[in-house]
Amino acid sequence: MRNSGQPKLIDHVMAATIPMRGRMIHGRRPNGELYEESQDYDIHGRAILAIDRGGLNKRLLDILEAMPNVKFFFNHKLTGADFKKNKAWFEVRENGSSKSEDERAREIEIGFDLMIGADGAHSAVRYHLMKYTRMDYEQQYIDTLWCEFQIQPKENPKDETLKSKFRISPNHLHIWPGKEFMFIAIPSDDGTFTCTLFAPAAFYTHLESDPTGALIPPFFDKYFPGVTSLIPPSDLIASFRQNPHLPLISIKCKPHHFSSSAVIVGDAAHAMVPFYGQGMNAGLEDVRILFDTLDKHSRMDELSSSSDPASSRARALTEYSAVRVPDAHAINDLALQNYVEMRASVLSPVYRFRKWLEEGLSKYFPSLGWQTKYSRVSFGNERYSEVVARSEHQGKVLMRALVSTMVGAAGVPLVAGAVVFVLRHKRAVDVGLKAALGSVDSMVEFMAMNAR
Repeated sequence: MRNSGQPKLIDHVMAATIPMRGRMIHGRRPNGELYEESQDYDIHGRAILAIDRGGLNKRLLDILEAMPNVKFFFNHKLTGADFKKNKAWFEVRENGSSKSEDERAREIEIGFDLMIGADGAHSAVRYHLMKYTRMDYEQQYIDTLWCEFQIQPKENPKDETLKSKFRISPNHLHIWPGKEFMFIAIPSDDGTFTCTLFAPAAFYTHLESDPTGALIPPFFDKYFPGVTSLIPPSDLIASFRQNPHLPLISIKCKPHHFSSSAVIVGDAAHAMVPFYGQGMNAGLEDVRILFDTLDKHSRMDELSSSSDPASSRARALTEYSAVRVPDAHAINDLALQNYVEMRASVLSPVYRFRKWLEEGLSKYFPSLGWQTKYSRVSFGNERYSEVVARSEHQGKVLMRALVSTMVGAAGVPLVAGAVVFVLRHKRAVDVGLKAALGSVDSMVEFMAMNAR
């Protein structure tokens, strides 16, 4: 957005965002007491930004429709494309109304230099692109459906400030982890929370088996403690019955272009499950990298006095596909992995221990360049594929350092016993942390040697 040359655009969009500094894990203790436990995203205090998707679309349109080089055409459906002759055909729906079966829709033909397909997971541009390039294509549905609910703002807040309208902390992504499923809540700037139930299809089938919805409130009370005090049972039932139960899709393909005439971005090129919160970010990054690449090749042609823009564009799109495909595949895989982390790993002592250790190294030994995978993805512009490689390297170094430290102190038998003990007993994490702190100097030295 900063590269658009429209200063008002970023300000207008950012005005509707809410900073979320971490996850808030909800649960119930063995004695029946409800609890909330905050897990910050970043040891350095950085936050991700939440925004309502409908509100974002409106704010983007507010700025874009005032730009002289942008023109909108609504109710046009792509029905065909010839990417060799650079022609496309659209079905036009007058005033958005659908035609009756015996009434033929009006079709128009247009010419174009470059078609950028940003038309979502079920992309028509990608469909027609496949006729012109040998595209490898992989589509995967995971065994999870999702349904939306809503937490309403407080009816009589103590004051008129926005924060007082929220029933729970607005600066967290709220998670009720259920190991096989989860319920989340994300704040909007009007004081509401958009909530989503992610669960295997079998659970939805069970809840749908009673048409009255009587099974829904007990299900929430059992697995998502505290939710029925935020969303009345009647509203839970109404939302579950009225809102669609939708599948989650993951799409990978390559290449993302054909010659000089077409390229796909966003979900059209790499639709992903929503669990890393990177779907829109990756799409915006596509645009930045695409136009950086186009500009680079345009400058190169100016220096070489070349006068063939189509040839320059073809080279740029070839480079774009080569660079972007590995990163698109990487973030798709990370998004799938993060579902396991959100619904189960956040409760794991092993996960917490590694997060604590990596954040400590990032804060107290910054020269090592150590960061958590989440921080690298969410707070920087590293390529997704490089984030995966660095995270895997860090994991190997940590394991070697810990094993080396423990073997040096007490021998192999103690290592095996300690690992089993930590896996079986959550309290043992405290012992592991103290042991790691006691020998942090040797660990850091070992990791520095590995990095060199």
